[in-house]
Amino acid sequence: MKALPFAIAAAFAATPALAHVDPVAHGSLASGMTHPLFGADHLLAMVGTGLLAAVMGGRAVWAVPGAFVGSMVVGYGLALGGVQLPMVEATILASVFVLGCLIALSARLPLSAAVGLVGLFGAAHGAAHGGELGQATALAFGAGFVVVTAALHAAGVALGLGVARAVAGSRSVLIQRVLGGAVALGGGVVAFG
Repeated sequence: MKALPFAIAAAFAATPALAHVDPVAHGSLASGMTHPLFGADHLLAMVGTGLLAAVMGGRAVWAVPGAFVGSMVVGYGLALGGVQLPMVEATILASVFVLGCLIALSARLPLSAAVGLVGLFGAAHGAAHGGELGQATALAFGAGFVVVTAALHAAGVALGLGVARAVAGSRSVLIQRVLGGAVALGGGVVAFG
């Protein structure tokens, strides 16, 4: 938990320009891997998805991140095929706010609603990645951001479940709510910073 403030500060310090590693110099896989890591909006949404899954518990622990990754791949494929989804950037920003607020409120959505919601967010994130392909090879670039996205979801799940196991009762809920508030606040920093 002591590393959390540093992780949040690092996420806020990232600028959108850092999300674009040159695929010619670094390779398509590395370029794809950096997109969710160095774009603060993507990073916050990925960890937030994992935290939401942990807060919901049960089948949501795997279904919510799985829905995000699956629809992200679909959104990426649509972008590669020339299909432009509406309001991609607004949906990405909304994903950070909404996920953060749901976590902060300890929302207990029905699993189908959570899966549908993160599916919508995942499709927007995938479409954005597809629009930023540049000179990268589509398969390697896509594999890079899928692997890192899944890892960030797993980190969010581990953080949420770790807090629940390490801290008793209402204190764990409070910490999860603070983490959700930090995700939503991070969205504000991205939007207005």
